[in-house]
Amino acid sequence: MLALPSCSPPFSLTGLFLAITLSSSSTKMSSPCPNFTDEIFTSEARSFYVWLLQIFSLLAILAFCIWLSLRPNQPSFTVVDLSIPTSNNIQNDSISLTYELEIQNSNQDSGVYYDDILMKFFFGQDVVADDVIHSFYQGKDKTHRIRQDAKAKDMRIWSGVVRAVANATAQLKVSLATQVRYKTWGKKSKHHGMNLEGVVPLGSDGKISGKKKKKVKLHHASGKRKAFKKHKFKV
Repeated sequence: MLALPSCSPPFSLTGLFLAITLSSSSTKMSSPCPNFTDEIFTSEARSFYVWLLQIFSLLAILAFCIWLSLRPNQPSFTVVDLSIPTSNNIQNDSISLTYELEIQNSNQDSGVYYDDILMKFFFGQDVVADDVIHSFYQGKDKTHRIRQDAKAKDMRIWSGVVRAVANATAQLKVSLATQVRYKTWGKKSKHHGMNLEGVVPLGSDGKISGKKKKKVKLHHASGKRKAFKKHKFKV
């Protein structure tokens, strides 16, 4: 009888070696892929975070610019007139100086609520007179003028002022203290304290003297005068 060929493939060491070699090569070729994918993912994540940081930075700058545009400016105070009687023959209970104060709110978007405005007039270190301007509201971009009398505190100090006025050497220091609140878009701010001062020269006629404009704009008070910010005095 003839022997039938076997259906099973013959065993070959060469084939087995070739299969192992191909499998090892395939593994070595596929191993770098996961590392390459991780690098791409890390790079994309880093780019995303940088983009987020740029967006937040732009938003912060935009918010800061909006805050600056809405931040109200402080109102300005200017003494536009000040006069004192030049006679010494006046009783202490009736003597007073007359002043006119210009208050300007330059804000286009904010009104201003003023607490009582407390005024003091100094001759050297001595208080000549004081006064109170009662609280009020000032609208947007408005200028307000107030004219009042401030009573003398001490006749002896007043006599010294009158003598200095007669010699055209008198100077009065004007101090102002108040608190303000701003109303912007219907919302009121917290209180902001203001302490201002200015030197007013007086001529021999007892009125503001000066070659140029006879107005004195008040500026921020020095450290010593800031003790006046408590603004508690009797009138």
